[in-house]
Amino acid sequence: MTSPTPPPESAPKSASDKDQPDHNGRRMLLDFGPLLLFFAVNYFYNDLMLSVKVLVVATLVSLALSWHSERRVSMMAAVGCAALVFFAGLTLYFDNELFIKIKPTVVTLLFAAIIAGGRLLGRNPLAAIIGKQISLTPQGWRAISWLWVAMFATSAAANEVAWRVLITNDWITFKVFGLTGISFLFFMLSVPILQKHQREN
Repeated sequence: MTSPTPPPESAPKSASDKDQPDHNGRRMLLDFGPLLLFFAVNYFYNDLMLSVKVLVVATLVSLALSWHSERRVSMMAAVGCAALVFFAGLTLYFDNELFIKIKPTVVTLLFAAIIAGGRLLGRNPLAAIIGKQISLTPQGWRAISWLWVAMFATSAAANEVAWRVLITNDWITFKVFGLTGISFLFFMLSVPILQKHQREN
């Protein structure tokens, strides 16, 4: 995650600054491409099991491309991919869509518990999860950590309600666009915190 504070108007743009939009676009495509493929395959073929297979393959390809272009994979992406393979495998093996439906709940609650537990123990697990993408003051890390806990808990609760009350096709739409919308909302809420507590390098 880059700093939300734009560079001064008078600062000259380096080659890396000019390449940033291309990098961000590629990053967004790698992040959201597998989800959009998941939605599209189910929309056209109305086949959850096929959609799950496509999601797993697309996610693995996305992770490989991320490693090839950046020589690193974020901890969140790695954990998310491992969880996807596990729950998708259960879904396909038992031919039961319940496993893929509860996967977002389990993963988001896991991240919420890790971050909250770490903060209560005086640690900063979010910094390890995010890596070196942002640099904040201790107050900033504390505020953003609890905001992320709220985001993950909200996503888990929303998914639990969604898969129980929606038919499968509607749940897939919620997973792709609803959960992404929740993440985007909390990202917008985090911008003032990042701006206020960003460390100058």
